[in-house]
Amino acid sequence: MRIAVCDDDPQEQVQFLNALWGWDPSRVAERFSTGAALLEAARMSPPFSIVFLDIYLPGEDGMEVARELRKISPDTGLVFVTTSKEHAVQAFSLDALHYLVKPVTTEEITEAFRRLSQLRTKRRATLTLTVGRESHAIYQDEIMYLQSLNHAVEVALVGGRVLKVWSPLGELERKLEGSFLKINRGTIANMEHIQQMGIDTCTMRDGVRLVLTVRDRKAIRAAYNDYLFSQLSNK
Repeated sequence: MRIAVCDDDPQEQVQFLNALWGWDPSRVAERFSTGAALLEAARMSPPFSIVFLDIYLPGEDGMEVARELRKISPDTGLVFVTTSKEHAVQAFSLDALHYLVKPVTTEEITEAFRRLSQLRTKRRATLTLTVGRESHAIYQDEIMYLQSLNHAVEVALVGGRVLKVWSPLGELERKLEGSFLKINRGTIANMEHIQQMGIDTCTMRDGVRLVLTVRDRKAIRAAYNDYLFSQLSNK
């Protein structure tokens, strides 16, 4: 488990470590004084399990650091640590686990890890995509479909955003979980976002029509029907 604390005050870092060791003396936390250093470390593998982030960082916007961290590692548990409750509403808009007012106590850290444990039981699958020189970690349930075009793969997301990645479709397919269905040689659709399944095409929720491969149309429709039945059975 990778734990991080980002605070520009060395004394606050030490106080945090003492509180952390009150919960579990064996734990090690990586310490950062700037958001930039934290984000650089967040790009390394494995991702941070949990980050304790001071909102007030000299010369930096702690909320913006949090937003960038969400892009890099959406499954990382995020705990804001600050001297005031001023940004509490903003914090929870970023799906923060907890919002702690200094000084941080062992009891509060224990609660943060309890919430992290709960989060893991309902974790959403992610997919990390390299777009240009940047890595983007996205939730798989926000992918509508993936389509090979001109030696690249376009990943269409909910809300109209499209990411273009230079990676073989088969490589991405192996990383997908759950409700994805290959409907032709160059297209994978997320069945969760299919609005209508026709005889030779399927219509996605954004209105895009995708063609079913001729040879496997019957099997594709059967797989989609099985998916719908499983969804109804789980309600």
